[in-house]
Amino acid sequence: METLFRRSVVASGLIANEQWEYCLRLLRHRMLSAQAKNSVAKNSDADEDQILREVLVEQGALTEYQALQLLDGKTKFRLGPYVITDFIGQGGMGQVFKAIHQVMGRECAVKVLPLHRITEESLAGFMREIRLQAKLDCPYLVRAHDAGQDGSVHYLVTEYVPGMDLRRLVKSRGRLTQDQAAGIVMQAALGLSYAHEQGMVHRDVKPGNILVTPDSIAKVSDVGLASFTAAMLDDPRAGKIVGTADFLSPEQIRTPLDVGPASDVYSLGCTLYYAVSGKAPFPGGDTASKIRRHLDSTPLHPRNFNSELNEEFVEIIAEMMEKDTKNRIQTMAEVAARLEVWATSSMPLAPSTLTRSPWLAPPPPVVDLNAGASVSDEANQETSMHSMETSQSRAGGSVSAGGLESAERRSREMVSPPQFIGQLAPQENAMSRAMLVAMTIAIVLPPALLIGAILGYLISYQL
Repeated sequence: METLFRRSVVASGLIANEQWEYCLRLLRHRMLSAQAKNSVAKNSDADEDQILREVLVEQGALTEYQALQLLDGKTKFRLGPYVITDFIGQGGMGQVFKAIHQVMGRECAVKVLPLHRITEESLAGFMREIRLQAKLDCPYLVRAHDAGQDGSVHYLVTEYVPGMDLRRLVKSRGRLTQDQAAGIVMQAALGLSYAHEQGMVHRDVKPGNILVTPDSIAKVSDVGLASFTAAMLDDPRAGKIVGTADFLSPEQIRTPLDVGPASDVYSLGCTLYYAVSGKAPFPGGDTASKIRRHLDSTPLHPRNFNSELNEEFVEIIAEMMEKDTKNRIQTMAEVAARLEVWATSSMPLAPSTLTRSPWLAPPPPVVDLNAGASVSDEANQETSMHSMETSQSRAGGSVSAGGLESAERRSREMVSPPQFIGQLAPQENAMSRAMLVAMTIAIVLPPALLIGAILGYLISYQL
């Protein structure tokens, strides 16, 4: 019997005639089996469509997403040579789909600019993103493959990255070990170093924009949001806060027209803090509160949340998060070099069964600096204030031992990083315990106050 679903399947052109006839034969066989068991009404069109949908998905003729769209009567799944197979997410510039090239069979991600959003400004921004991504070719940045127009639909084709972003990875698996976090962030730093060498600044580095594959390969996404440092005046977002409240650098707030690579270093430092602690540096509160704390507050010591962190590792985070850019680690290459010593873990982080790459968050508004910050929070208080765009790129170079030594030498020459709040150093803990013992002896035996002080000194010396 002809139904909307069957008409839609035929109209879509997704299934060859031979495969369609074979699936219909399987449908009749299953319907007869079900009727014999008295489990399905004889002429139930809805049940027939449900079983036919299951057959088509089982046989690989349709994806689950395609089948659900066809049930609603939607039949367009092609953009040029690309066949849409799944929905990935919604970005500030448009919807992003998973697709496959009809001839090459390569999986990819396709960003589509919605028809109702097409204006001269939005189209110019979309074309700007395409050209930015076309300039980048790096294994640690999501690459752009193609761009085109199908009728009135404009689209950008990028590399499809299986796995999940770092935010969801931490949400699902808990905070990462020091070595795991170092490996992921080191790769992100290499990708961003390449982008900086091309004269670009990302401006929205955060866990949600670092994708992690099942093999623990990290790729930075949304480089399309980046700006050429020499062409900020041509960027329609110039003068506006662009980024995510939990990971904004102080200079993005104070002087958004004067933002350089060091701003990405700060945001990546906040991201590393999140990876090893499971929390943003300044959790809770509204956007204005987060912005204020980025300007003048010190985060809690990350060892309050992860006692296994090495103090030298914590110092790297602190130096990346220096509020004064002069005291901050200056380059992503140095960040990568200093993390390399801990980036030894090869244990897969993401389950290999994952097939979706949810690397785009809902689109938040762009906020005028003079208008204040007014945005809604994402999960884990990660509030976005940007026009989201996709990214691609390539990593360039490995980190040598010489680079590591020079990074450590420069680190020693830098101003000491600010202490995080709420974590005593081991020597301070030992002295505190010794003084507590001495005070206890002095209280219990008042005449022996001097003896108690001497014992306390000896205990502290041993500790």
